[in-house]
Amino acid sequence: MMNVKFRLTLMSFMQFFVWGAWLITIANYWFGTKQWDGTQFGAIFATMGFASLFMPTLTGIIADKWVNAEVLYGILHILYAAVLFYLPQVESPNAFFWTILAAMCFYMPTISLSNSISYTTLKSGNLDVVKDFPPIRVWGTVGFIAAMWITNLTGNKASAYQFYIAGTGALLLGIYAFTLPKCKPSRLISEKASLMQTLGLEAFKLFANYKMALFFIFSMFLGGALQLTNAYGDVFLDEFKNFPKYADSFVVKYSTIIMSISQVSETLFILAIPFFLKRYGIKKVMIIAMLAWVFRFGLFAYGNPAGNLWMIILSCVVYGMAFDFFNISGSLFVETSTTAKTRSSAQGMFMMMTNGFGAVFGSLVSGWMIDKYFTKSFNNIQATSDFVGSETTNSHLLNFVKTQGVSIMENGSFDKTIHMKDWHSIWLSFTIYALVITILFAILFKHKHTKAEEKAIDAITH
Repeated sequence: MMNVKFRLTLMSFMQFFVWGAWLITIANYWFGTKQWDGTQFGAIFATMGFASLFMPTLTGIIADKWVNAEVLYGILHILYAAVLFYLPQVESPNAFFWTILAAMCFYMPTISLSNSISYTTLKSGNLDVVKDFPPIRVWGTVGFIAAMWITNLTGNKASAYQFYIAGTGALLLGIYAFTLPKCKPSRLISEKASLMQTLGLEAFKLFANYKMALFFIFSMFLGGALQLTNAYGDVFLDEFKNFPKYADSFVVKYSTIIMSISQVSETLFILAIPFFLKRYGIKKVMIIAMLAWVFRFGLFAYGNPAGNLWMIILSCVVYGMAFDFFNISGSLFVETSTTAKTRSSAQGMFMMMTNGFGAVFGSLVSGWMIDKYFTKSFNNIQATSDFVGSETTNSHLLNFVKTQGVSIMENGSFDKTIHMKDWHSIWLSFTIYALVITILFAILFKHKHTKAEEKAIDAITH
């Protein structure tokens, strides 16, 4: 049985490796290498949300009725690899959006498929899913971290090679998938099922229940926060290189490795969840998660690579709590507040609200806001030097102006505008957003600890 566990572990590792190689660093490629704008970048991260709205459901139906799950999984990864190999050839933001959307349509459904392949294989080997799956899944996060490190250490956090690293991994994983144990279609979806039932849209009926509706709406708003640090965290650290006093900091050089502390923290906080749930119950753990988002953004707002480096590190540490606590307590709430009949579609709805609607909302609104309110325009060397805190004659500053393709006139003005993001205000606005959501949730979401909850919490603590 060791062989089966090892093979599933390898699949889990590669599943997230092929995402981590570019997800955190794509902003460096977009803003740094291509110098495209922020509104359009928001749409890039929204593609994950768009793909999460319908692709997992569609591929779930295909795997249930017609095609072995491991075969479908392999095909999707090979298609994902093909799109990644094509990405560096794309020369316009618009075409880049459609290409990434295609990549996400192939990739997003593989997350749930990899879970179901693991469950099916473990069960057919008479193994305990509850006990044996978490150690396998943890290797997914390790794969994500490994990919971030490889992209950073090979000097590719702003280059097109990040897509080649991910594409090569996806191609190998796709081929490997065909060798996995067979997961035949389970045909759980009845032939008599209505279109609503087949597409999992039955879960929308849960909105008739005030408490569930409230929970799903808050999940969406929190899902919006989830994408922000993935989208902007690395580029925020990397852009400290524009400030002469921080330019040579190791934070700038190894920004992706610093960001990977967030993923390490995620694996550690998973272990702490049973303790917190037993001690505080589901609602309080959700509020702790929301407060962790407030700290995540607030610490970024005031952090810098010199005196306040501890803030950046601490922000990465609290990320694990912010991410895990809401996801797991939220899915436990759904588990204990629904009947067996609606349970799986309700879990699907929870994922759709956070990773689908929430991701689209957070990505599009943040991209537009950053462009409209938090991008500063500079037309002369004096204003630029004031912003970065240096002299107008500073060689690092003059080099930065040159790399932007800008010439300085006799009177100190530029021949074209330089745009720089005001990260302090960006993170501060995200902090206020998370704080408002936390306060409203604490007031509006009335929830009593139930017997069913006690049982569910006990089940995950043993």
